[in-house]
Amino acid sequence: MVVVALAWAIGAGWLATPLLDLAQHGYRHTDVPSFASRTTMVLMGGGTRRSGSGLVPQFNAMRRIDAIGMLYRECRETGASCKVILSGGDPQRHGQAEADNYAPYVLAQGVAPGDLVRENQSLNTYQNARNVAEILGPSDDNRLIIVTSAYHMRRSMRAFEAFGYAPVPYVSDVRPTRITFFPRFRNFANSELAMHELVGLARFMVYRWLRIY
Repeated sequence: MVVVALAWAIGAGWLATPLLDLAQHGYRHTDVPSFASRTTMVLMGGGTRRSGSGLVPQFNAMRRIDAIGMLYRECRETGASCKVILSGGDPQRHGQAEADNYAPYVLAQGVAPGDLVRENQSLNTYQNARNVAEILGPSDDNRLIIVTSAYHMRRSMRAFEAFGYAPVPYVSDVRPTRITFFPRFRNFANSELAMHELVGLARFMVYRWLRIY
């Protein structure tokens, strides 16, 4: 009976909603940032999926791609030097790195090929930050903008801060929740996603305390 009640609470959103709210806390909205004379925007990988046309970005990844395209165009309008780094390997083992899969979509958004850099080796958020830091070198006064979903932003920010950066967040999308009487598959997915992020953030903080990271 307890298991059934717990499953209903998750599926109906009674647990999924507060968990996801906690994961997205502080990042449900961000304003379009200002751009420095030299600005770098990092698109955090959000997975790929198989479709009839082959391997394509996940839905949330497409929202991130749209967001970074908009930011890049606005950055270029200021006359700044604007670079885009796609960060993501192949953690799902789909046979293609996220950065390589996303590249054609990002180019279609108007990003110049010479302004696009692919970081296609990282398998988690910490590696995203570590590998991008190797590309950028020591932190300086240049503007670094992180583009990802609200639920993933806190962990992303902490990872880049661990390498001495002071990144500016830009949220591409906020995952919605809804409490219902009947269980919904989306609420189970939201609960799993929120727990993954919260556990990942806790593990990151423990690793930092232990100086593993």
